[in-house]
Amino acid sequence: MFSYKQKDTVTAMRPAFIRAMFYFFCLATCAKKISGQTRKDERIYPENFTFILDRLLDGYDNRLRPGFAGSVTEVKTDIYVTSFGPVSDVDMEYTMDVFFRQTWVDQRLMYEGPIEILRLNNLMVTKVWTPDTFFRNGKRSVAHNMTAPNKLFRIMKNGTILYTMRLTISAECPMKLVDFPMDGHSCPLKFGSYAYPITEMIYTWTKGPKHSVEVPLESSSLVQYDLIGQTVSSETIKSITGEYVVMTVFFHLKRKMGYFMIQTYIPCIMTVILSQVSFWINKESVPARTVFGITTVLTMTTLSISARHSLPKVSYATAMDWFIAVCFAFVFSALIEFAAVNYFTNAQIERTKKKQAKCPQASKTTPLMVKDTEEVLQQNPDTNGNLRKRMNYICQESSSKLKVQSNTNISGPGGARTLQPLASGDNNRSYTLFYSSPKSESLLSLASSSAQLVKSTPQGAASTTEIMAGTPCKQNACSSSLQHLLAPKLERIQVKGNKLEHKQTPCSQPTTAGMGETSKIDKYARILFPVSFGAFNMVYWVVYLSKDTTVAKGG
Repeated sequence: MFSYKQKDTVTAMRPAFIRAMFYFFCLATCAKKISGQTRKDERIYPENFTFILDRLLDGYDNRLRPGFAGSVTEVKTDIYVTSFGPVSDVDMEYTMDVFFRQTWVDQRLMYEGPIEILRLNNLMVTKVWTPDTFFRNGKRSVAHNMTAPNKLFRIMKNGTILYTMRLTISAECPMKLVDFPMDGHSCPLKFGSYAYPITEMIYTWTKGPKHSVEVPLESSSLVQYDLIGQTVSSETIKSITGEYVVMTVFFHLKRKMGYFMIQTYIPCIMTVILSQVSFWINKESVPARTVFGITTVLTMTTLSISARHSLPKVSYATAMDWFIAVCFAFVFSALIEFAAVNYFTNAQIERTKKKQAKCPQASKTTPLMVKDTEEVLQQNPDTNGNLRKRMNYICQESSSKLKVQSNTNISGPGGARTLQPLASGDNNRSYTLFYSSPKSESLLSLASSSAQLVKSTPQGAASTTEIMAGTPCKQNACSSSLQHLLAPKLERIQVKGNKLEHKQTPCSQPTTAGMGETSKIDKYARILFPVSFGAFNMVYWVVYLSKDTTVAKGG
């Protein structure tokens, strides 16, 4: 009986349980539909977002940083470079266009809503707190405002804020130009908080040190440099107002040499070679070698001035300055070398002239003394009688034709002869006979003595005395006849005397000795200058091209 009643009770409870489950399912379905409809209404109507923003800014004070009087505010940053360059060596600065991104958490801006991110325009930026970031080594920074301020501002549900700006930054780049133009530089970009010390705000890299700064290959617009990489670092700087965190990005640059090779190095090398061409020009060509020297010196001066236009006025010498200075020294030395050659050549000529001046001057008429007419007459003993007769006859015949002169120039077979009385007396007379041959002229001194003539030829004493002591006309006529008869003998004697005199005198050298010959200085310069310049170039290029001039900073 009892089991029957219990069975009826269980049977009666089943329909009720089923109905309850059915009602609960319907209620859940209705609630889900109502919730979906509500969310759909929220997406459709923007008034809901206005309500959220108004609620976020209600009581918000943008003068206070997040976590004021509490935790330190952490600002995460990263940089995307859209354009890098140009780099100015004269001003020691560089320019780049970047997207500068900052991220921090402000719990006052947490919200509950249907979307995860609120994407807002730049008007919202002025209503909330933003970091006071500034660029410590920046000279000029421009925030782009065309056509509207280029700023991006986003708020997430957990209070994280993303703030991005497009900036054009001109920053200082300290350069050490000792190795110019084979140099490399690390241009820094330093930024940090202007007012908040390390106890209130710190900076970190969003993606870590290696990936927080992006520089695409197409963003580089450099002409004289190659951007070979970038590194980042952070440091703490102490000042009178506290300690501040400074974030630094180093952009590593390597200079290209093509421009300077074409504009400076090759012209300098060619100018030095041109100056050394003058060593092969004859030393007597003074105008040509002078033009070579002065032109190359002026060319080197012009190249030196033009090379300095693209550099700041630094107080030390660069690698290019050393090269130009050495080239200038070679060119100037070539000019000095010619001056030395010209000086020693002129000194040699002067020494030769002085040596010639110390020796007896070779006159046009060299006297050849004959002691006595008898010596000549004795050379023809068989014809002495005929000779005197002919002389007397000619004297008498020509006395009526010749004019009286103290000095008479007559023409003979060998040239012009001049007979001048050296001394006169009653019985002794001497005459000097100048005789000119085709090679040279010699002076014949004829000293005749009436006593000697009487001794040798007593029969012809009167006639001989008449010839030697008679009137000037007769004397000239007789001497002319004597010269005509004795010319062959006298010429042979004169030639023998000239040969002997030529052999004995040391003054027969020409005054133009050494002219036309190559100077020893030129011979040495033709070898020494090219070898020295080649050795200098080898050492110069090996040292500077193998030197790592890029300064690696950061980490």
